[in-house]
Amino acid sequence: MKKTRFLAAATVGMMVVSLLGGCGSTPADSVGAGGSRDSGKESKVLRVGMECAYAPFNWTQEADTTPDGSTAVPIFGSDYYAYGYDVAVAQMLAEEMGMELEIHKVEWSSIGISMDAGDYDCIIAGMGRTAEREMSYGFTEPYYYRDNCIVVKKGGAYENVTRLSELAGTGCRVTTQLGTGWVPLLDQVEGAVTGANYETTSECFMAISNGTADVCIVDLPTAQSAALTNDDLVIITLDADDTFTGDDEMVNVCIAVRKDDTEFCSRIQEAMDAIGWNDKAKMDELMSRMITQQPAAN
Repeated sequence: MKKTRFLAAATVGMMVVSLLGGCGSTPADSVGAGGSRDSGKESKVLRVGMECAYAPFNWTQEADTTPDGSTAVPIFGSDYYAYGYDVAVAQMLAEEMGMELEIHKVEWSSIGISMDAGDYDCIIAGMGRTAEREMSYGFTEPYYYRDNCIVVKKGGAYENVTRLSELAGTGCRVTTQLGTGWVPLLDQVEGAVTGANYETTSECFMAISNGTADVCIVDLPTAQSAALTNDDLVIITLDADDTFTGDDEMVNVCIAVRKDDTEFCSRIQEAMDAIGWNDKAKMDELMSRMITQQPAAN
């Protein structure tokens, strides 16, 4: 198992991403997340930030209904709704914690800055817990584990690649999403042309489809989601003995909170433990279901 995403530090220029090794201890002057920093009173609302544009983890839809009868959540300040793996997990946690759920839609490049500014109190958005992020943010234990893959064009020169070394010296054009943990992996493709990266994974897949790029590095669930509506995409999971290195820490997809909100981090972790959300089989079952529930799949 590998992977996930890196925070958007490079794009915004001032975002220092990191985190504590777990929830940590609470500073004496900290205010628990989920509460007002002015009043210090605990909120009854679980305010969550996410892209709402990263299926199957999260997406935007026009109605509150889903094919399996589940209920999507209104996006704060809009007439649209959010659903996906992240939303489903947030719904379970909010119910366990006795809180109302409030979803805030935000671009990935500013998702950490907006939380620090107090727009919401936690990030549930397919974010990986990395050593760098642990310096600036607090994290729960993983709520999902995922693998990386590459995506190429069907019928193209790289359709039958199975090993990273097979891309070496080909001059292939590689791409991925801006501000993520996949960006450092681009340099591991020897002799590749590193051109434009994109704000969203959808734009990355479009670049593969229209021939602007040859190889996209991304996580497997996102690639599977895209393949539902893009027949010209091929997903390749590289051989374990000849694949990307140095990304093992990105396997952990965790909930992030502000660094000083350690009491709130502990509350979320307790809720995760209470609902048994440390079972990979449960995680994989929910993710498989979410792939079938996204609007593009129906």
